[in-house]
Amino acid sequence: MTHQDHPKPATMAVEQALRRIAKRDGEVRAWLHVDGEGALQRARELDAIEGARGPLHGLSIGVKDVIGVSGMPLTYNSPLFTGQVASADAPCVETLRAAGAVILGKTDTTEFAAAGRNAASANPHDLARTPGGSSAGSAAAVADGHVPFALATQTGGSTIRPASFCGIHGFKPSWGLVSREGVKFYANSLDTVGWYARSLAELDLLCEVFDIAEAATDSVGDILRIGYYRTPWWDEVSADGKEAIDGVVAAMARAGIEMVAIDELPEFAQLNDDHRVILFREGAAAFLNLAWSQPELLHADFHLRVDSMQQYSDARLVEAHDRAAMARIAFEKAIAGLDAVLAPSAPGIAPLGRGPGEPRFNQPWTLLHAPVVNLPLARGAHGMPVGVSLVAPRYHDRRLLKVAGEVETRLADVGVTPTDAGLPET
Repeated sequence: MTHQDHPKPATMAVEQALRRIAKRDGEVRAWLHVDGEGALQRARELDAIEGARGPLHGLSIGVKDVIGVSGMPLTYNSPLFTGQVASADAPCVETLRAAGAVILGKTDTTEFAAAGRNAASANPHDLARTPGGSSAGSAAAVADGHVPFALATQTGGSTIRPASFCGIHGFKPSWGLVSREGVKFYANSLDTVGWYARSLAELDLLCEVFDIAEAATDSVGDILRIGYYRTPWWDEVSADGKEAIDGVVAAMARAGIEMVAIDELPEFAQLNDDHRVILFREGAAAFLNLAWSQPELLHADFHLRVDSMQQYSDARLVEAHDRAAMARIAFEKAIAGLDAVLAPSAPGIAPLGRGPGEPRFNQPWTLLHAPVVNLPLARGAHGMPVGVSLVAPRYHDRRLLKVAGEVETRLADVGVTPTDAGLPET
């Protein structure tokens, strides 16, 4: 997909987005800040361009409020940074602008994309339920048709889980492929910039913009072999979640996809514990200055992370990093010959309230630095979305999206289509 697929003027697209936000965001509360005038001015400038245009020409994008956008608030949804305005674009935002995007505003987030204060955003499918966290506003904005794209981040499961709860496509690339400069650090060896869109083609378009390479070996054969891994925490998946996920697996088999049951992956059961050690120790470094300088305004969750310097020893941290490094190699050997691995994106539908949701189904993939895409293919109780994750080896990002596209194409032949297909046009 390119700007050629969006023939309407950029100004028209921005005006449509602003109307949708005005109509719906009083309830959905996806946005902390909308720069309507700035977006319209940018759109007029884009419409005046003659000749070559960027691949994102005129497309509106929301940016999670832990990522810097020049001239817009950068509060991290924290009382410590009320009124702060970013002086520069984060490089990931600068890249989007250079490709022709219109930055519409800042979306709500769990405090520091970590813990503490929850986002106020609601799930568009049921306003009493959470859209998931920490990328709550970005997921809600795409799910409710405010924008076609939104930037997210993931340190545990903050991109993939909200995509599942909101019934949209979400992508967490391999660690390190997208610059994190200008993004609030939480855990340096885990933090990853991801994004939401309304289709796999749009997810892939941002891969192209971020120059995530497509290897010559990324073609997909006629025979698809997908590993099905329930994970060690399958008993924690709700009954309707199990039924929904198993239904997707059965439909894939009917569609001619070879489904290979995976009973166990090396070191996998230990990865959540190792993730926690690394998360807390690196989080301690990320929030130490605030614990010293403004302790009364810093939420207790972050004091807990700073205190983890004593809770988790250096030896335990080394052990966690070493086991993670070995697990990455072991995982890639274990799935050799498979096109991807399918696993739960979440333990079921979005829960009531505004909490971020359970991350244990996402954390191991984050620690493995693997690319993950959420496919919104099922519904559970109350008609709420249930997604599944497809996972591939590190730096097989573009091939993973090709495999996901082939999965969706074959599922369509047996009557299964993404749950976001009927969302409002943006």
